[in-house]
Amino acid sequence: MSTSENLTGIDRSAILLLSLGEDEAAEVMRHLGPREVQKLGAAMARLSHISTDQVQVVLSDFRSRLERQTSLGVGSDQYIRAMLTKALGADKAGSLIDRILHGGDASGLENLKWMDARSIADLIKLEHPQVIAMIFAYMEPEQAGEVIHHLPERLVSEAMMRLASLETVQPAAIRELNEILEEQISGEAQSLQVASLGGAKAAADVLNRLETSLSTSILDNMRETDDELADKVQEKMFVFDDLIKLDDRSMQVLLREIPSDGFVTALKGANTALREKFFANMSKRAAEMMRDDLEAKGPVRVSEVESSQKAILQIATRLDAAGQLSLGGGSSEAML
Repeated sequence: MSTSENLTGIDRSAILLLSLGEDEAAEVMRHLGPREVQKLGAAMARLSHISTDQVQVVLSDFRSRLERQTSLGVGSDQYIRAMLTKALGADKAGSLIDRILHGGDASGLENLKWMDARSIADLIKLEHPQVIAMIFAYMEPEQAGEVIHHLPERLVSEAMMRLASLETVQPAAIRELNEILEEQISGEAQSLQVASLGGAKAAADVLNRLETSLSTSILDNMRETDDELADKVQEKMFVFDDLIKLDDRSMQVLLREIPSDGFVTALKGANTALREKFFANMSKRAAEMMRDDLEAKGPVRVSEVESSQKAILQIATRLDAAGQLSLGGGSSEAML
């Protein structure tokens, strides 16, 4: 990393934690979710050759942001709800808000988020597909996708069918599932109401995280049982070519987050219209350089193209969930 401008948000967070010291950094980590801890830990591990100037820039930026934060220490429920909803979206923020504001304990389902994918697969591989569907509904799509790689494909297909059909879950079923996953936790579901879970969109979100060949195979297996339901799931899935539906503002937000590694490979498999959409939202110089890189790049394996495109789609879906762009498209509004 040669300049502070090259540092990503996760890199800046890692530098800040490293600057705090072990005890203070650990205290901060205690308030983060499992995915954030994993990403921050990986970033801290890979950081090297950080200059004093870079550290000073990160600390100065953090101080400036802190000084502009007028709600610090207010403890307002309304502020917390608004902040988390803006950051995570209404659906994801709901259960987290309830636990923070009402003192709810982490359930067995929540504790799964701290486990690695193989361990989760070993834990649930003998469960009924309906149970697995409920577990997938509670997981982040990215984590569910990782678990799927360690489960038999037919079992996954059946679970995806049930996930796509899932709409509500009664409190008794949630309590029973928590007991199955972690017997030593008690009383965590006393205040649970009927929960809205699953559906075609939830199944599509998980399948979007998988390799194209695997997601296609799972959809084909689903179609053997329920062709109409499989079609509903497929309609909700977002493919790389669908990025052309992004308005200019959303496209520019996405471009700022796409790492240079793999971008050219992803564009090798894109249609001409989508390529031009990307180029139109770059600076003239950056677009010319990208065109040159595309011309200079030789043949690329289809699997490499699909992998690169999937990585960009995951960035897009993350930004969409955070409300930073709209995958649904909209009016074109260029950002200067």
